[in-house]
Amino acid sequence: MTPFNSLRTTLGLGALFALPMAQADYLWIERSAGQPAKAYLSEFQPGEHLDLGKLREPAVRLAEGKGEAPRVEANGYLISAPVAGDLRLQAKLPEGGKLVIYEAKEGRGETKAVNDLELVPTTPGGNTFKLHWKGSVVSASQVNVYTSEQWNRTLKPAEDGSVTLDPVFPARYVLEVTAEVNGAATVEGKRYESVVHVATLSFDVPR
Repeated sequence: MTPFNSLRTTLGLGALFALPMAQADYLWIERSAGQPAKAYLSEFQPGEHLDLGKLREPAVRLAEGKGEAPRVEANGYLISAPVAGDLRLQAKLPEGGKLVIYEAKEGRGETKAVNDLELVPTTPGGNTFKLHWKGSVVSASQVNVYTSEQWNRTLKPAEDGSVTLDPVFPARYVLEVTAEVNGAATVEGKRYESVVHVATLSFDVPR
């Protein structure tokens, strides 16, 4: 299996910028009716569940602010509190002088972004998405698609910056973008000059 390159996103405002970045791990959420939601850290396929021990400050992200801190269970975050609408989770990974901020979302019912970096459907439940950075629509240079069936694709944007996915078979789909921020951040009293955001959008296409 050939790993995808991570997204390189360029904004007109210069908030994010392009770099030749390596394949990034990504945090994503699965949610089934009647079951607690779970979030996993994966590298290539969603079925790979990496150790969460190095992640910091995991928290459910709500429109009005942060919600509960999930607990770790078998290399996954267990999100027990019910959340109406799309579900979002954020966690941070300090790596030397770099900070990775994972921003995961499950569901495609909402057309307004909450996370700093978020793929948003142009219509509720739709298959065309636009990338939002802190409330502004930006153009993604590419979006990586992973599925529970190990079918992978790289989506390229249309002229208006949107990307469209044709979910051709039932599966869990995970869309991933990665971008480096032109700025710094502080976590647990340490300042990081390099900040990378990794955003995912996951949803199920039922049989």
